[in-house]
Amino acid sequence: MKKTKEKNPVVYAFIDSQNLNLGIRDQGWKLDFGRFRVYLKDKYYVKKAFLFIGYIKKYQGLYEKLKKFGYILIFKPTLPKRNGETKGK
Repeated sequence: MKKTKEKNPVVYAFIDSQNLNLGIRDQGWKLDFGRFRVYLKDKYYVKKAFLFIGYIKKYQGLYEKLKKFGYILIFKPTLPKRNGETKGK
């Protein structure tokens, strides 16, 4: 880890949103992405949090909210499934 002039190292987080979301839901919880971003910053000094997420046009509001929370969104391709749902590639 590269040290900055500050005491804390420069830390980036690379998050697969689908795996995180499913893992949290499997525990019976619901993730508050805003509070999670604050937690990453305060506890682990994460300067930039890259969130890998599938792009679906109807969720544009969600993407805007995630950006306001401080995530840098990296959109992954999605594919339609036979049952009408969407799957990340």
